[in-house]
Amino acid sequence: MQVIEDPKLLRSEIKKLKQQGELISFIPTMGNLHQGHLTLVKEGQLHAKITIVSIFVNPMQFNNAQDLANYPKTLAEDCAQLKEAGVDIVFTPTPEVIYPNGLNAQTFVEVPGISDSLEGELRPGHFRGVSTIVTKLFNLVQPDFACFGKKDFQQLAVIKQMVLDLAMPIKIIPVETVRENSGLAMSSRNSKLSEAEKLIAPKIAEVMNNIGQNLPTNSENCEQLIKDAQQTLNNSGFKTDEIHIVDPLTFAPLHKASKQAVILMAAFLGNTRLIDNLVVNLHQ
Repeated sequence: MQVIEDPKLLRSEIKKLKQQGELISFIPTMGNLHQGHLTLVKEGQLHAKITIVSIFVNPMQFNNAQDLANYPKTLAEDCAQLKEAGVDIVFTPTPEVIYPNGLNAQTFVEVPGISDSLEGELRPGHFRGVSTIVTKLFNLVQPDFACFGKKDFQQLAVIKQMVLDLAMPIKIIPVETVRENSGLAMSSRNSKLSEAEKLIAPKIAEVMNNIGQNLPTNSENCEQLIKDAQQTLNNSGFKTDEIHIVDPLTFAPLHKASKQAVILMAAFLGNTRLIDNLVVNLHQ
């Protein structure tokens, strides 16, 4: 396995692979890897012989400087896991390499509409940062396939729309959320939870699934379902950040023609923000 920091060297290696006719699967990450990331790697390996993973904590997508500073960095452990998983190349650039002129002078990519609603409204500039770095990484890696987890539901939708709008020759492969035995969605942020918080954390998935069970017969009463869920989470020790029930295609409120709904959850447990989502069929 090669670990490459220099974009020029990466381009050189990619060129060789392309000349050999190899297909490439790509998994962009911010490191601090867990089984969810390794599931993305396994999925990528089903589609292409060559698998490339990037590890880059992207400052452009953080609107909270403290959150960026506290993001866990475990590069040596990450590379050991990726080597064992059979990854071919790990790309580990620094912010200075990716943004040589600084963030304020960086050309950016923004997907209109979807980037400004829900999570985008709560975290201004977040999806601009995501779409910009993913575009830059796609340009460097030139993958045929790219794997993204469904846990970041709105992010996945932004990337799919960006690839479509910019006519990128890349197939985006959504991968199911990997969960702990408790039902909690795996996340790099889970490592920041205290032992006591880890016992409470699965409640977010439990509350989400409860909404999902009630939604098909009660989809006209989303406000009450959300209010009840917020109260349950807050009484359990969470500080609810946002709960949305929207159409998964448009991210607009549900309407009579909506065939599915997506429940989007975000809540703080201590200082850790946990997210989750669930797609529910409304009409059989």
